[in-house]
Amino acid sequence: MKWFTIPLSSLSSADVQLIVVNSKKLTLVQHQGNYHVFANKCPHAGGDLTNGWCTEGFLVCPIHRYQYNLENGRGAIGQGDYLRKYPVKIVGENLMVGFKKLWFKFW
Repeated sequence: MKWFTIPLSSLSSADVQLIVVNSKKLTLVQHQGNYHVFANKCPHAGGDLTNGWCTEGFLVCPIHRYQYNLENGRGAIGQGDYLRKYPVKIVGENLMVGFKKLWFKFW
């Protein structure tokens, strides 16, 4: 796992926001004091999830209102899809986002 650092002070107070980690656009969700990082595009219709919102523990896509669980990225019952979720941890005053090393072999 390769970890990238984002200073917490650089994040906005928005619940859902765009972050760029190693030139990759990702969606950051802040919910109930926890941070969750996902792929930026909805797997259903390619919607920009940074324009979505968070409700009852789900990230909601702004296009068709598809919902994804914040804990595991799984779509709501009946959707049959999932969102890629990236591991995160807080170290000091930084948010660390993890990428599998395999991803780097292609870039």
